[in-house]
Amino acid sequence: MDEAYLITLSQNAITLMLVIAGPILLISLLIGTIISLIQAATQVNEVTMTFIPKLVGIGLILLLLGSWMMQQLLVFTAGIFNSLPNFVR
Repeated sequence: MDEAYLITLSQNAITLMLVIAGPILLISLLIGTIISLIQAATQVNEVTMTFIPKLVGIGLILLLLGSWMMQQLLVFTAGIFNSLPNFVR
């Protein structure tokens, strides 16, 4: 196992993490911003008001993209396990 492989593996892991977490974080950010704008317009400053819409949004994203996310993780993990015999010397 050389340094180039470790750097490539680390880059792939970070990229996969961003791709997997991106939709969840993006929908949470979008819903939070919309609710904050509504709260600013109506002057209702309730902290718990954003919890349920974010929970519903994240749940919908996981329902829609959950299988794709898991497939990406399985492909990455299988690639790591398949490359293990190459490191035994």
